[in-house]
Amino acid sequence: QLQVVESGGGLVQPGGSLRLSCAASGFTLDYYAIGWFRQAPGKERERVSCISNSDGVTTYADSVKGRFTISRDNAKNTVYLQMNNLKPEDTAIYYCAAVFGFCPSMDYQFDYWGQGTQVTVSS
Repeated sequence: QLQVVESGGGLVQPGGSLRLSCAASGFTLDYYAIGWFRQAPGKERERVSCISNSDGVTTYADSVKGRFTISRDNAKNTVYLQMNNLKPEDTAIYYCAAVFGFCPSMDYQFDYWGQGTQVTVSS
């Protein structure tokens, strides 16, 4: 069964850091693009970042540029989202999703979605 599983969420104070992990099972991440998304209560889902397959091209939402970094470790079949200088507005459920090849323009083109991990930024 092909699936991705997120981990690493939690409660952190403003200005703090978290690293989220997206682990794949049932397939090799090398050939897949991975996107990170978030959805806060009452808000639409937002694509936070994406990393393409072999060329490693990355994209970021303007709201997280300079604070979040996406990376991949193909040996561990895992993609990470390092989140620094967290703000209360970063509070959301964070999801990862996979699609074969490059980061697509439309979110519905991602094929495999995780269940999400909660990130709460609060003092």
